[in-house]
Amino acid sequence: MNKIEHIGIAVKDLEKSNELFAALFGKPHYKTEEVESEGVKTSFFQLGPNKVELLEGTNENSPISKFIEKKGEGVHHIAFAVDDILSEVARLKEAGFIVLNETPKKGADNKLVVFLHPKSTNGVLIELCQEIG
Repeated sequence: MNKIEHIGIAVKDLEKSNELFAALFGKPHYKTEEVESEGVKTSFFQLGPNKVELLEGTNENSPISKFIEKKGEGVHHIAFAVDDILSEVARLKEAGFIVLNETPKKGADNKLVVFLHPKSTNGVLIELCQEIG
């Protein structure tokens, strides 16, 4: 793993949260994107070499909507940049981590993503991200 790529924060209202975090960071978000397959709208803030991703569920069955219903708004995941997502998945499975989706899927911000189950990472949802192309 190379670095923390971003920290994902689950929010109920993306527009209001964009205003809040723009005031906090002193600059606006640089991008919004919808990932239909995950039922989520995202917004990104760049902070030095790292990013903060705000996530709003687009329907009541999306993972983000279910997370907010269960735990409320807040930190949802920490994402780490990797060079070769398939070799990282193999390495982590061998080390005993529970991989939620062994086949990488297209996520936001031009990334392939794989998630590790919080049960195997001290309660933290971990996302592995590899830049596409």
